[in-house]
Amino acid sequence: MGGHPTADIERMEFQLGLRRRGISDQAVLRAMDEVPREYFVAAELADSAYADQALPIACGQTISQPYVVAYMTEQLEVVAQHRVLEIGTGSGYQAAVLSRIVREVVSVERYRTLANLARERLKTLGYSNVDIVAGDGFAGAPERAPFDRIIVTAAAERVPDALVEQLGEGGKLVLPLGPRDGPQYIVKLSKAATGELTREKLIAVRFVPLLPGKAREL
Repeated sequence: MGGHPTADIERMEFQLGLRRRGISDQAVLRAMDEVPREYFVAAELADSAYADQALPIACGQTISQPYVVAYMTEQLEVVAQHRVLEIGTGSGYQAAVLSRIVREVVSVERYRTLANLARERLKTLGYSNVDIVAGDGFAGAPERAPFDRIIVTAAAERVPDALVEQLGEGGKLVLPLGPRDGPQYIVKLSKAATGELTREKLIAVRFVPLLPGKAREL
């Protein structure tokens, strides 16, 4: 992107901020640079698109702060041939970032409104390797499994069993864990060939809760 000096400075500061906070994976930094975040926020918030903060979107949900998107993407350890399942499409921003790195992204969203908006947005931007499904995040996408990587962008109180089952051998699952009103942490689960899971507790975060079922409204 380019053309507007202020916007260009903002983008440079955005990249520097990510590097300063420890994001070092070049593929992740490149993807964060390629995806125009201003397309994923409400028009009236476009001026704040590159600020390192979460912003509200429709249906009472949020678009995560850029650092958390970059951090979770880096922790997934994705490579070009991976197929990734995302739970909680929201604006579609996290899926867009992943789409610049991996072969395919399947993203599940419980709010049909958000699913439709994100689908249109990604189509407009030409990101054709993302498939957005309106459905129950706790159920995942069993018909498309197994996945090399799974990312959850809402806080669960426990790891959903269905997602562990849909994770392929050697796969990794990154999600925020914790109660709605208590401490939440990013947790990374790695699945061994034996099916055994190892768990790593990472940074403290604050996410909207992961809710079961498909939203009735919209």
